[in-house]
Amino acid sequence: MGVSAPVLAIDAGNSKTDVAIVTADGDVLATARGGGFRPPAVGVETAVNGLAATVAQALTAAGLTSVTHVSACLANADFPVEEEQLAAALRARAWGATVTVRNDTFAILRAGAGEPRGVAVVCGAGINCVGMRPDGRTARFPALGRVSGDWGGGWGLSEEALWYASRAEDGRGAPTALSRTLPARFGLPSIYALVEALHLEHVPKLRRHELTPVLFATAADGDPIARAIVERQAEEVVSMAVVALTRLDLLSEETPVLLGGGVLAARHPQLNDHIAHLLAGRAPKAVPRVVTSRPVLGAALLGLDHVGAREGAQEKLRSYYDV
Repeated sequence: MGVSAPVLAIDAGNSKTDVAIVTADGDVLATARGGGFRPPAVGVETAVNGLAATVAQALTAAGLTSVTHVSACLANADFPVEEEQLAAALRARAWGATVTVRNDTFAILRAGAGEPRGVAVVCGAGINCVGMRPDGRTARFPALGRVSGDWGGGWGLSEEALWYASRAEDGRGAPTALSRTLPARFGLPSIYALVEALHLEHVPKLRRHELTPVLFATAADGDPIARAIVERQAEEVVSMAVVALTRLDLLSEETPVLLGGGVLAARHPQLNDHIAHLLAGRAPKAVPRVVTSRPVLGAALLGLDHVGAREGAQEKLRSYYDV
């Protein structure tokens, strides 16, 4: 085809995978979507095998058999050793002459930043934070949950709400409307009934994420305990962002702090306004902004950074996705 420096961009999350073939001019030649990417559950080789059909679909649609560079932002690439294992597995597929693997949080950061510079906090099922500078320096956290010092995300918020609601109902804790609003989400009369239903899987555990919007609605109605949980989430987001900014010596420079993931992208006023308020006090030059662009855009932009994209290529690529 004579396409110059084509990039294969992969954004592979726990629930879905997006792939795009992009030229150095910023033209999107093909896209494809596949299933989730979960190496811890199925192993690296099986997980990468799962990417193969989606990648093949995109390459075929673009009229290519390989590309110049593979830019992959992958869920569960939490440590450098995991990134290298995944990069080796992708190199073995010979999809591209060169391969770069990063944690998928970097895709959110690059999608929201005008250059590879800034900090991103992603609050979806869990919580994670990364930062980067154009010189290649990065800041990151293991983001393995409580074992690595993390708190929050949709799963953690629902767990915390259930904890307070359970103690309120049986008398061990202070009263909270959560003891009524949480079970009502599933048409149940009490927290006891909800806990029993979750334990016996009459309500599938995966549906626990439905409790997070209930928590925010209860907080918006003024419940003190629900509001305290939401404010703690804001504290956690800001704590991670400030540490990343500090590590990268960006506290004294105007720097974007990109907020992504389902919890933050929902723009709950109490949560996002409190984040902005706390950042103003602890990192006055930080500029918080919610990112709603598809993360594969960030993976593709990182690929264009790598191949030395032509002037205007990034703007053209953004215009394709940000419509």
